[in-house]
Amino acid sequence: MNRLNENFSRLEGDYLFSEIARKVEAYRRAHPRADLIRLGIGDVTLPLAPTVIAALHRAVDEMARPETFRGYGPEQGYAFLREAIQQGEYAPRGVQLEPDEIFVSDGSKCDLGNLQELFSPRCRVAIADPVYPVYRDSNLMAGREVLLLPATRENHFAPELPTTPVDLLYLCSPNNPTGTALTREALQRYLDYAREHGTVILYDSAYSSYLRDPELPRSIYELDGAREVAIEFKSFSKAAGFTGLRCGFAVVPHALKVDGQSLNPRWFRRQCTKFNGVAYPVQRAAEAVYSETGRIEIAAQIAYYQENARLLREGLQAAGYEVYGGEQAPYLWWKLPTADSLAFFDRLLDKCGVIGTPGVGFGPHGEGYFRLTAFGDRERTREAVSRIAALG
Repeated sequence: MNRLNENFSRLEGDYLFSEIARKVEAYRRAHPRADLIRLGIGDVTLPLAPTVIAALHRAVDEMARPETFRGYGPEQGYAFLREAIQQGEYAPRGVQLEPDEIFVSDGSKCDLGNLQELFSPRCRVAIADPVYPVYRDSNLMAGREVLLLPATRENHFAPELPTTPVDLLYLCSPNNPTGTALTREALQRYLDYAREHGTVILYDSAYSSYLRDPELPRSIYELDGAREVAIEFKSFSKAAGFTGLRCGFAVVPHALKVDGQSLNPRWFRRQCTKFNGVAYPVQRAAEAVYSETGRIEIAAQIAYYQENARLLREGLQAAGYEVYGGEQAPYLWWKLPTADSLAFFDRLLDKCGVIGTPGVGFGPHGEGYFRLTAFGDRERTREAVSRIAALG
């Protein structure tokens, strides 16, 4: 009897970013004096905002006093943070959510991987290609059929609609890895498709705080009918630098039903069974993100990364390269002069000491592209542009 989950054999090698880390470590061992600039993994580099740090300190001090100590918290998140999310994230956009429709978690990556547990292994899943690997890999682990929807420069990196009905459709806007964003009209087409075919949209908007164009939707719930077909995922990681703290949230509306049953109580049941909630100090830190001073400080951090993106985009273009993204997102999608993005990764590392992410790691349609992130230090970003321009 085979006791292992054979679906793991469907995965292509190791997780993309773990493989990149191994390649870089091997290079460092061989070249210990190499001056490397990391623009690969999308990790932030600025420290947490002062207001967030102050909230963390206050919450830690509370944990030291019997009268304010807290043990297990609610699995769905403390009411104070869910209220702050509603008032700070959704109310300004005319979206009204019930408190129990918001589920605080330890990050969107976990939510995106875990929420598929609510659905049958027989469900058909559609994802964009190229795409954040978690969407594909978590469903392959569960044994589902995964349909790839090409997202290319010819369709402005907005994935094609499925040609046949699917049960789940993953969307990401602003997009990782292409750095592009879906227009309101494009997003409405996906919603119309979902309503027609009974499809559930899993909408990853972890980078919505980087949107500059006021015409682009910051939440899928700004569009009519979304509450009946969509789950939204957001994260404090890139918006407020919480990559080391771990906090995000998912919105599961009561109106979203599959086979006549609301998904909201099922997700609540799943979280109560498998998740003990986010640490109290972290939730207080997340609440501070929506304070008046927190908003100002975090807006300045986002502007810093947006300026890095501009420097990368304009620097690559001035060097004669074709590049997408970097205007509404912290990622740039670099069209390479070669079709082999893995070989280009090695060349860029060896000749320039610059680390990026080969596009093929995001799917077959990512081949021939390269992802760079804007999360680096300003001067190191300038230096990376200079080195790439000199590469020729």
